Amino acid sequence: MDKSLPPRRPLVLASASPRRLALLQQIGIEPTALLPTDLDETPRRNEAPRALASRLALEKAFAARDVASKRDDLADSLILAGDTVVCVGRRILPKCEIREEAQDCLRLLSGRAHRVFTGIALCTSNGKTRERVVESRLRFKRLSGREVEMYLATDEWRGKAGGYAIQGQAAMFVARLIGSYSGVVGLPLYETAALLVGEGYPVLGGRFGDSG
Repeated sequence: MDKSLPPRRPLVLASASPRRLALLQQIGIEPTALLPTDLDETPRRNEAPRALASRLALEKAFAARDVASKRDDLADSLILAGDTVVCVGRRILPKCEIREEAQDCLRLLSGRAHRVFTGIALCTSNGKTRERVVESRLRFKRLSGREVEMYLATDEWRGKAGGYAIQGQAAMFVARLIGSYSGVVGLPLYETAALLVGEGYPVLGGRFGDSG
């Protein structure tokens, strides 16, 4: 009996994030192409964190699909996109680019609970779309001023929502995590695999999610 994987359709990851790529590779998936998008990620007026994560994931997927549709090798691709939003209550924290932003985020998160919403969207060349939003809840230990300064010196916070990277040295700040670790990193693997299988893309020989 041939136990090799069935042929896979082209898969485009609409991201330049090395973290999302590494997570896909962790479950044996190598995207055919990376098509990062350049979108305005500013929240709309009164937009809730969950809604923002969902909207941005969909917008990234649609933008990448438009680019892929113009390439013969990618015209029939599945397009996978994701976006991560960190919030305290309804306050959405920025994807930090300057030290002062990251410092403010870390001081706010110190000793407090916060939530991470990661939206994922999968769309096809004919416009069919599947999506999920995964919520994780975390609590940071109380951070000393020295700990904040030492973490800022690592530069891990650059470009990270909430000013930290859980897969790096900030892991020592997380006193509790309820939800998806991979979702906090940037791509919830359970939900991503389920979306792909639902669209006929083989994961683990196509048996992912079988109850038998």
